[in-house]
Amino acid sequence: MVSTKMITLKLRPVLRSLFTTSRNMSSSSETLLEEVGNKGVITLNRPKALNALNVSMIRQIYPKLQEWETTKTMVIIKGAGDKAFCAGGDVRSIVETVNDENPVGEYFFREEYKLNCLIGTLHIPYIALIDGITMGGGVGLSVHGQYRVATERTLFAMPETGIGLFPDVGGSYFLPRLGGRLGMYLALTGHRLKGHDVLKAGVATHVCDSSRIGELEESLLKLESHYPEDIAAVLDKFSQEALFSKNEPFSLQPVLAKIQSCFSGNSVEEIISNLEKDRSEWAQKHLSILHKMSPTSLKVTFEQIERGGHLTFQECLAMEHRIVSRIYKGHDFKEGVRALLIDKDLKTTWNPATIEEVPTEETIKYYFSPLEPEKELLF
Repeated sequence: MVSTKMITLKLRPVLRSLFTTSRNMSSSSETLLEEVGNKGVITLNRPKALNALNVSMIRQIYPKLQEWETTKTMVIIKGAGDKAFCAGGDVRSIVETVNDENPVGEYFFREEYKLNCLIGTLHIPYIALIDGITMGGGVGLSVHGQYRVATERTLFAMPETGIGLFPDVGGSYFLPRLGGRLGMYLALTGHRLKGHDVLKAGVATHVCDSSRIGELEESLLKLESHYPEDIAAVLDKFSQEALFSKNEPFSLQPVLAKIQSCFSGNSVEEIISNLEKDRSEWAQKHLSILHKMSPTSLKVTFEQIERGGHLTFQECLAMEHRIVSRIYKGHDFKEGVRALLIDKDLKTTWNPATIEEVPTEETIKYYFSPLEPEKELLF
């Protein structure tokens, strides 16, 4: 006797074929924009580059999201391939054109932050399937939406202090709101959260087994109802089944108290002092990590996260635009991208070289002060 399960498995390719024939697609080689009835699907289509976000992709997604907000009932965003949702922004191109007459950085960050804002204020459900590497710019494309679905392959991080930048794309808004000092810890150290930890940290809203992520997408696209509770019910079902099959404790649970105590300082220097006093193996490891990061980035990031906890989403993005407009032209960003992404020698020479050499008051005044009125990011 043939089981129902066997019949379903045999029919699944046929069902997928029937299901996809009703899709209307407008695309470039880097971004696929599909309309499936009253729903929209965005696919980041640079798998060989881990779906890194560039200007042309932003310029395709932004107007389509604006259109879909009034014509669709739901948007799903995902990454092509099985390695990454989006590994970040294409920062290499920014560094390589910084001295050109038309540097990418002049418009990349402004347009990226405007897209982040649109995602965070969208009036229809926005569901990010963050299967695989999700860092930097990929976080900005996902974390501000209503739903974020992680899998066991998800690798989440904001590693910007290691390349002379800071956790932007709205990091100053969502990181301080993770609870305790977890956001400060993630921001300064670039610690990587894996799999279900992304849910337990409060970054994802749901989880799903990677083998069923296509099934989840189909279930959402087949929904006839556009009511939020029906969308949530589908996501909850897959999430509960994934958690039931593999419900491991939060990997950071044993050190949450240390994170709270050590990263509760009033400055980067105090955080380092707290770690030095702790003397544990965990503290020594994180001292080593912090000493590898750009000292200027650490100072800027600390202030950014402290301020962001008291600002609105739009205010955070405007603040980040002020910072990035200056920092991307500086020595440390160019040096960090060179060492990690261009030459890949992993040998960074920061300037200033130590935390003690970074003048806090002057640094904060420089990076956080308002831009010229015509350059401010307004929403």
